[in-house]
Amino acid sequence: MKKGGKNILIIEDDLHIAEGMRLNLSLQGHAVIIAPDGISGLRRWKETQPDLIVLDIMLPHIDGISVLRSIRLEDERIPILIVSAKGDPDDRVRGLSYGVDDYLTKPFSLEEFLLRVEGLLKKVSWYRDESDEDRATLDAPAGTYAFGENVIDFTTNNARCKEGMVTLTEQEVKLLKLFIANRGKPLSRKSILEIGWGYPKGTTTRTVDNFIVRFRRYFEENPQTPAYFKSVRSVGYLFDHD
Repeated sequence: MKKGGKNILIIEDDLHIAEGMRLNLSLQGHAVIIAPDGISGLRRWKETQPDLIVLDIMLPHIDGISVLRSIRLEDERIPILIVSAKGDPDDRVRGLSYGVDDYLTKPFSLEEFLLRVEGLLKKVSWYRDESDEDRATLDAPAGTYAFGENVIDFTTNNARCKEGMVTLTEQEVKLLKLFIANRGKPLSRKSILEIGWGYPKGTTTRTVDNFIVRFRRYFEENPQTPAYFKSVRSVGYLFDHD
């Protein structure tokens, strides 16, 4: 990788397109990794901590929107460029609503693709030029979230609840953020698994149910008749509060 080059992850199942992007980005001095599906894309993101992600929507196992939502639960800053054949305005709005930085419709010109990438990489350079003190402030989570008598502190990952002070695990924090972001909306077990864990479609597990039992023990006055983490018959779970 040349001086000034960045690490870029391409999550794309069309090998011809992925290799074309890798070649041209490499000529610009960047180091490029390719993941051919959503599961390996999430794994490579965690392993390599790239500076930029180029993401297709129609991926095997886990679709690109679920990949995007999963990443945004943990990292709100990494630039993500969707490159997709789905160019309908509704698809663009959906991607933007879940935190994508830019959206490019296939087929696209090479020049436009490279310009979009370089524009997003400027965000990386700006962020890393900040002082350590500024960066800590920029990286700070969104503070506290309260419902009922419960208070979750996303800065310390501690929760004050009926059991006293509880230190939340990384996965508990991630799932709580997912429920809070979708407050009042039923979430299927499948979508929770895909977004919260990066599980492929069709995976069956009691893991989600076990976490809900834990949340009810922490946060519900009466876990047997939950007021916040409710079951939705034949669907999954819903989080809400007044």
